[in-house]
Amino acid sequence: MKQVAQLAAVLALALFVTACGNNRQKWQTQSIAGIMPDLQFTLTDENGNVVHADDYRGKVKLMYFGYTHCPDICPLTLATIGRALKQLGNEADGVRVLFVSVDPKRDPPQQLKQYTNAFGPQFVGLTGTQDQLHALSKRYRVAYGYEKPDTNGDYIVNHSSAIFVFNDDGNAKLLMSRTDGTDAMAHDLRQLIQGS
Repeated sequence: MKQVAQLAAVLALALFVTACGNNRQKWQTQSIAGIMPDLQFTLTDENGNVVHADDYRGKVKLMYFGYTHCPDICPLTLATIGRALKQLGNEADGVRVLFVSVDPKRDPPQQLKQYTNAFGPQFVGLTGTQDQLHALSKRYRVAYGYEKPDTNGDYIVNHSSAIFVFNDDGNAKLLMSRTDGTDAMAHDLRQLIQGS
């Protein structure tokens, strides 16, 4: 509930800022420019390499927190992003989708790579230590938590469903949701790729 309240507060602030701006018609998803911090992290990618946010400079970046054992929201969200990227055609080469696993225990690099490969070449799996993940989730005001394991040791991870979007310089620009739909996502990503 706390996570939902935090996300609602960010969305409300985003709506207020968008309503006060002179580019209200420009975006079809929520503007968070000036509200959220620039992209910054040190994590491990799906190839086992230590990476930083600057390693993705020059690309529009979508960051989504999830985990590979997620039964529904994660695959549905990533598939929606994938469909939006297909609408962009060759312009999709200018985008990277950073799938940040908040379940490092079950999501080693090899597992992440197999998972992200199912959605397209623009998708990159990232994970890290709990300290790194906590720092990143705190930076973007999201939360995650683990439910009690069942008799097989399987467990659900509660996590944010927000998609944070950054321009090619790593500046926070948009907050998207799977429910925005592929057309709206593709529209806004195209504008960011083209430097709008």
